[in-house]
Amino acid sequence: MSRRRRLALALTLLLAALAAAPAAAQPCRDCFDAGAARVGLRVPAGAPLAGYGSFARRLLIPDVLGRHPHTFWFRPSEGERDPLAARALVLQAAGIRVAFVTVDLLAVDRAFTADVERRLAAAGVRPLTLVLAASHTHSGPGAFVDSAVLGWLALDRLDREVRDALIDGVVAAVRQADGARRPARVAAGAVTAPPLTVSRLRQPLDAELLVLRVTRADGPPLALLWNYAIHGTMLGASNQRLSADVMGEASTVLERDLGVPALFVNGAVGDVSPAHHGDRAAHDIGIDLARVVRGAWQAAIPVGRPVLRVGARAVTLPRPRLSPKNCLGGWAPAFLTVPLATIFPRETALTAVAVGDTAVVTAPGELQTKLGVAIKQAGRAHFARTLIAGVSNDYLGYFVTAGDYAHPGYVTCATLYGPATGDCLTAATAGLLASLARGERTPGPTTACDQE
Repeated sequence: MSRRRRLALALTLLLAALAAAPAAAQPCRDCFDAGAARVGLRVPAGAPLAGYGSFARRLLIPDVLGRHPHTFWFRPSEGERDPLAARALVLQAAGIRVAFVTVDLLAVDRAFTADVERRLAAAGVRPLTLVLAASHTHSGPGAFVDSAVLGWLALDRLDREVRDALIDGVVAAVRQADGARRPARVAAGAVTAPPLTVSRLRQPLDAELLVLRVTRADGPPLALLWNYAIHGTMLGASNQRLSADVMGEASTVLERDLGVPALFVNGAVGDVSPAHHGDRAAHDIGIDLARVVRGAWQAAIPVGRPVLRVGARAVTLPRPRLSPKNCLGGWAPAFLTVPLATIFPRETALTAVAVGDTAVVTAPGELQTKLGVAIKQAGRAHFARTLIAGVSNDYLGYFVTAGDYAHPGYVTCATLYGPATGDCLTAATAGLLASLARGERTPGPTTACDQE
């Protein structure tokens, strides 16, 4: 065969192959890159539960003889009522990377969050902004925070095996989610939840339930993030089994129905308690909550252009002090306080993420509803909706308005940074949201809430 004929034959075969090949996929111009994962938490058998300091969970005599491998102040847990998990959603757009992570724990402090970030970097995960949200279940594992006082109060002493197991689960969830990224669309929705909660301060509550719906570019679900304020105390102190409480019940139903990870992010939960309690109530109300979340999923509206923005702001805090007046029903003098500076820090940080026209902002503890509503109202000037990620990235107790700090009670007893810090944090968060909307460089200026 001549050279010319061989060339013609080769060209004919190439054209035939190109004609038979499927058309190249067109880029998804309105898509984020998104991946999600759920990883079960491997809690060592007999780890203590965290959340209640009552005698119902305590050992009669601290375990000075070392009979229990993971507990000292509290009784060992007695198995698992329902599975605990870490769930992750990684979003990426134009080089900005964010990991939303939820974990079935009472809380996470800055040291826990920093350890997760270090472990992710050591594992080769590319830099990203982390929003690590504890569900605030009071039946999750304890013994994972290095604080003698908090350990005695509600968490038990630090146990390295328990802490490492929990961090392993969080890191694995992020790595799996990051490795599963694909083109995806994001939508956001909001509905009003039925009256499932009551106020600890006898004040109006925020019944808004928000969702981020994440779907693959070709339509099927990829992940769900849902945000609602409720204390994980439906199961009482007598419960000795590990549990994600009512929030876990709802997420389990959602994951069964949708087939994808359902990430629960608590809200401004400081003065919010469940209206009902008990094992059966947790199951039934979990089903009701899942139905409400599905309604928000179906009503979700696309967040607009696939744009991610991140912002951060450092905050300096007053000297932390316990108020006996607030803790003992008001009979102690107001000037008498117990300094806690050796236990709690003098600084924290706020993180904000804009996902299109929707903002997510962290709170380093339990905000009173009034403060959460004020943040949402400030956010409306810049975003279609704002999610308060309470109990996220850090935990510094409760924060209330200056006006409500004067009323003794459990909530104000656990408000450790004085009367003005809640309002100051709220103003700092509003400023962070405004700078995020303007696209200003991060981190922004430090906010001083320590003017005493």
